[in-house]
Amino acid sequence: MRIILVTGLGGAGRTTVAAATALAEARAGRRVLLVSEDAEGLPDDGGLRVLRPEPAADFRREFLALQARSGVALDLLGAAPFEDAELTELPGSRPFALLRALREAADGDHELAVVDLPPLPEALAALALPEQLRRYLSRLLPPERQAARALRPMLAQLAGVPMPAQWLYETTARWEAELAAVQAVVEDPATTVRLVLEPGPAATRALRTARLGLALHRLPLDAVVANRLLPAGSEDPWLAGLTAEQHRHLAELRTAGAALHELPHLGRAPRGADDLALLAPARTDAAPAPVPEWTVEDRREEDGVLVWHLPLPGAVKEELSLVRRGDELLLTAGPFRRNLPLPGALRRCTVTGAGLVDGDLRVRFTPDPGLWPRTP
Repeated sequence: MRIILVTGLGGAGRTTVAAATALAEARAGRRVLLVSEDAEGLPDDGGLRVLRPEPAADFRREFLALQARSGVALDLLGAAPFEDAELTELPGSRPFALLRALREAADGDHELAVVDLPPLPEALAALALPEQLRRYLSRLLPPERQAARALRPMLAQLAGVPMPAQWLYETTARWEAELAAVQAVVEDPATTVRLVLEPGPAATRALRTARLGLALHRLPLDAVVANRLLPAGSEDPWLAGLTAEQHRHLAELRTAGAALHELPHLGRAPRGADDLALLAPARTDAAPAPVPEWTVEDRREEDGVLVWHLPLPGAVKEELSLVRRGDELLLTAGPFRRNLPLPGALRRCTVTGAGLVDGDLRVRFTPDPGLWPRTP
């Protein structure tokens, strides 16, 4: 099953394009699921089904489930449990509801799922959450330490202090499994991103930011949608000027390295399924361009180094930062940050330099004599 994640600038028409894409694919005979909080006026039958995430209800359900699993520990602490009626949604619950909906979409029997994501920065942050939270869990509660739970009563007597409760390990294992499942959906080759922009100065900047963020998180961009294009050939000087400006920026969007879909401005807000049919991007079954691989180049014979190539289109040298921490490389690129596990060979090396050449970040590693295998 293919999953299309639709994001873009706020107000550029992401939800409209997502709904139009899903409707067009359903009318073409495919079984389609649209995941959107805001899509209106769509039939929820036939080949198209609409799943509407409900962050508030999702938060209450998950909180009460966690409270029930932690009942023994809460009783020992004398805590009074919450009831459904007194719970209110906390900030930050919306991305988690969206990610659960994404996993549900992947588990369905649909041929295509179209997911209406928040604006670009929030969308990339949400898609990065599973990997980030799994890293936090593994640092705070390493899996190897869970083996001590069988010895917990004895260790508590010897140490004279209480050990972590069984429910903590079980809850951590459950979270880890759920996060791993969502991360697998995000990283699946059949999951792609579609970027919706309205041609203009902000769109050009957003495209650069999107390409950088998607490359850092290794998400393929399958298409750029230029939305609300004004009609050419107007005799009105004001409208002709706006149209000319749009087309100047449209030329820049063609450099994205992905398919470009041009959608017209209807002169009004879309009204129902018939208008959405006019705004559906052209159907294509062509696979998106693969995400460039992160490769390690062996230059020990020439320069005595290994070079890790990290393609980052749109990166700017002044906005890059690298920090080595143990077996990870902490990479900051513009507004994005990611902790990259080092390939096995590079863990036995020290970082000796880095350079950015035509969007290719090249990090140089020198083998550590104390760790590198000796050749006979």
